[in-house]
Amino acid sequence: MYPKWLWPVFAVPGVVWLILLFLVPFYAVIGVAFGGVDPIFLNAVPTWNPLDWNFDALLKTLAGFLPGNQYWGVFLRTVVYVALALTGSLLLGYPVAYYISRHAKRTKMLLIALIVLPFWVSYMMRMLAWVNLFSPNGFVNKFLLWTNLVQTPPDWLGGNHASVILGLIYGYIPYLILPLLAALDRIDRSVLEAARDLGASPASAFFHVTLPLSKPGILGASVIIALPMFGDYYTPTIVSGSPRTTMLGNQIDIYFHGGPQPSVGASLTMILSAFLAVLMAYYMITIAKAQKEVAA
Repeated sequence: MYPKWLWPVFAVPGVVWLILLFLVPFYAVIGVAFGGVDPIFLNAVPTWNPLDWNFDALLKTLAGFLPGNQYWGVFLRTVVYVALALTGSLLLGYPVAYYISRHAKRTKMLLIALIVLPFWVSYMMRMLAWVNLFSPNGFVNKFLLWTNLVQTPPDWLGGNHASVILGLIYGYIPYLILPLLAALDRIDRSVLEAARDLGASPASAFFHVTLPLSKPGILGASVIIALPMFGDYYTPTIVSGSPRTTMLGNQIDIYFHGGPQPSVGASLTMILSAFLAVLMAYYMITIAKAQKEVAA
């Protein structure tokens, strides 16, 4: 008989890891947001004691998110970019995951290896490759001119919204395909066979059995890529570099590294974290409801 304290001990490394690499850094961000700024060197002066916190920077930053104010347009642009990139990733990634799970037999491991292959290259290098593709004399413009789809090639790297959205899709779609593949692999094939025995066509079996059963996987994969997309600042900086395509991550980066208001950057981080926490809570509630339905 094992002692009661044995199994909780296995959680200790994870808890310590969470405290050191999440809670402590996040508390440092809170200290910067509610702290001050050195008037000479313009560096952040964190305030660690909650009794001494100053909420002026946070309140001013929150006011900037009201319609028509400083951050409203950036926030809306970020939400639209992430929504379109997530939709595009699902439209491209779900068929790939479905094919590998249901139809690829001998080539399954090879296809999975090809999906994992981009992880071996840094994200920044992969975005720089897109700069070459989207350059005025790059492959994309040459292809468009060769096929006579356009007479004048578009400026992909000068504040083009499509470039940022395509860059987000390309950068994050492998993180969506792999969880979807795992979710589709977990679906019991006997359920699909039962649907076929009851007269369901392949399309009907997909829309009424496979798709609903893969909903938790879709939500989980969407959360995995949507959360980092909201804080992404590499992609719009590299493939666009224009104020017309800045996202919230760019604003945070500017205030932290390029401006005299690190407390505003920390406040933006807290607001974005609160927004993402709401999305995460929705995901958790939805998953809990789905598990109850399956159990019932």
